[in-house]
Amino acid sequence: QVQLVESGGGLVQAGGSLRLSCQASQRFFNNYAMGWFRQAPGKERDFVAAISRGGGVTKLADSVKGRFTISRDNTKITVYLQMGSLKPDDTAVYYCAARRLTPDGITYDRSASYDDWGQGTQVTVSS
Repeated sequence: QVQLVESGGGLVQAGGSLRLSCQASQRFFNNYAMGWFRQAPGKERDFVAAISRGGGVTKLADSVKGRFTISRDNTKITVYLQMGSLKPDDTAVYYCAARRLTPDGITYDRSASYDDWGQGTQVTVSS
């Protein structure tokens, strides 16, 4: 099992930026595809972004394209979500997820595709 710890959430004004980090416990981190999801109060958990194990392929939800980017540093066993032009609708708990068995070059946008999850970090965007 991979332990994932998110950080970087907080309160930000609309139009602002935040960078979320997710550090993994496993030294085989470069074998895992990673993803970010978010869940607003009373809503389902939604896909935000995903990155392949090698980092060469990324996928973003339509709602965040042009505003968010996902990246990873396998030497630091960390995946990042850079969020810009934040809107109140981006307010949610953001979760990091890992899929352990995957070929390179593949991303996953369904929560059921992931094996391990972090505890989440709250992002609140004020208007």
